[in-house]
Amino acid sequence: MTTKKESTKDLVTGSLKQWNQWQLLDSILPTGGFAHSFGLEAAIQARLVNSPQDLYNFVIHSLENTGSLLLPFVHALTISHDEETWHKLDRALDAMLTNEVARKASTAQGSALLRVATAIFTEIPSLKTMRDTSLRCGMVSFHHAPIFGLICGLLDFDSETSQRAYMFITMRDVISAATRLNMIGPQGAAILQHQVASLAEEILNKWKNRDVEDACQIAPLLDTVQGCHAYLFSRMFCS
Repeated sequence: MTTKKESTKDLVTGSLKQWNQWQLLDSILPTGGFAHSFGLEAAIQARLVNSPQDLYNFVIHSLENTGSLLLPFVHALTISHDEETWHKLDRALDAMLTNEVARKASTAQGSALLRVATAIFTEIPSLKTMRDTSLRCGMVSFHHAPIFGLICGLLDFDSETSQRAYMFITMRDVISAATRLNMIGPQGAAILQHQVASLAEEILNKWKNRDVEDACQIAPLLDTVQGCHAYLFSRMFCS
């Protein structure tokens, strides 16, 4: 028989989980995501994105790439959030990211996310332990998607919530980059995000819960364009 005290505790725990989820998705979290355009800046300068429709297509293709390549890592680490699995999948993703610009962006954001999460979620001491151990061994690249899944798992998020959250931050950051590149205004960005949401959910349902062995790149042109970012004469973003 469940007592009133136990019921209240469960309610508080569930509420705190939601607060943690919102904080992890908050754009104020200093993880460096807004320093990256996911290849949008290079695509604009290459004249691949010239209109609102081009931008819409770019966002969709970025979400497809995220779903096909990165969601398997988020899914795997949310389920098995231990140090050994994390290190193994971090090495696997490092080998799969042949685009040097994307690789550096992933490691920069992942390192920042783990550092911030360690400072915020002090109720999970294993986060700090794993970070300190990994820094000392010098064999971990700290890629973003595995670390995101790891943190979600330790915060007791279910896998679907974690994967949906990862799709959301991808959509949010690409559209935010478009705003700062003057491709769209702030209100237009909010409208675009709302318009893309239903399709993002379809993409999530198509790619969610897949094994890491099934991870793949399905929009190679975007990957190629992002790789040219370092050669831009002038640029606002790191990637």
